[in-house]
Amino acid sequence: MTFQTVETRLLVIGYETGGPVTGLPVILLHGWPDDIRTWDSVVPALHEAGFRTFRPYLRGFGPTRFQNSAAFRSGQLAALAQDLLDFADALGLTRFLVIGHDWGARAAYIASALKPERIIACTALSVGWGTNTPAQALSLKQAQNYWYHWLMALDRGAALVRDERYRFTHYIWEIWTPDVPVDEEAFKTTAASFDNPDWADITLHSYRVRWDLAPKDSDYADLEKPLANPPLIKVPTLTLHGGADPCNDPTTSAGKEALFSGFYERVILEGLGHFPQREAPAKVNAHLIPFLKAHGTA
Repeated sequence: MTFQTVETRLLVIGYETGGPVTGLPVILLHGWPDDIRTWDSVVPALHEAGFRTFRPYLRGFGPTRFQNSAAFRSGQLAALAQDLLDFADALGLTRFLVIGHDWGARAAYIASALKPERIIACTALSVGWGTNTPAQALSLKQAQNYWYHWLMALDRGAALVRDERYRFTHYIWEIWTPDVPVDEEAFKTTAASFDNPDWADITLHSYRVRWDLAPKDSDYADLEKPLANPPLIKVPTLTLHGGADPCNDPTTSAGKEALFSGFYERVILEGLGHFPQREAPAKVNAHLIPFLKAHGTA
């Protein structure tokens, strides 16, 4: 694996790449609160299967930086999707496979829906399509799961994010994988990415703007218009969801077949929480690799 940086119109993105140079490109997007290390036990199987991997740090994480100090520190999901497309452009990737978890899954879905000509196939972990507007058909159970959204809408929550980010995110890891003890060394390594100077602003904006509690960045207005009602995803899509996910309940990804016009498969990974790729990477790869081999053709 090698670390590199690439410039887009807004960002200098840090990323790791590896695998066969001539392999079909796969972009892996991490979520919150996480970073590219979340894929460490997944990418070796991808390389062995002949794929070339690219793991960017999302805006606000690790070494990724804004080029303009005055730029809006937006955490909008549309912004994350645009970052994905800009990243691919900067690398010269006209078409690619995408795998996303949590925030990364939402970005992957959006890019797949709006730019199907760019995406060969999409895999999303722990998130169902059609759930980006959280108030829509929100069950009481899922409302309870989203307690952290509303905490971050308060001054108390903002102070936690800014001043006690390690304690806060460690607690999140604890409760999102309740049956698996936190790997303290893995957490320490990943939490270093939260030292990014924009991490707190982007985190707070992302969760507040979803509830109309923060202004939107007008630069993404045109991108967001078609997302008001989730558009169909035409590209082959695999959704993997932990059966014991205490963040996004598995029911939130159920019954979404009508939102896909191409191949679509949803797999429940029984007993797993919100981080399947960390908890049981072999189970993830058992579904991921066959899917990519079947649908990953240039």
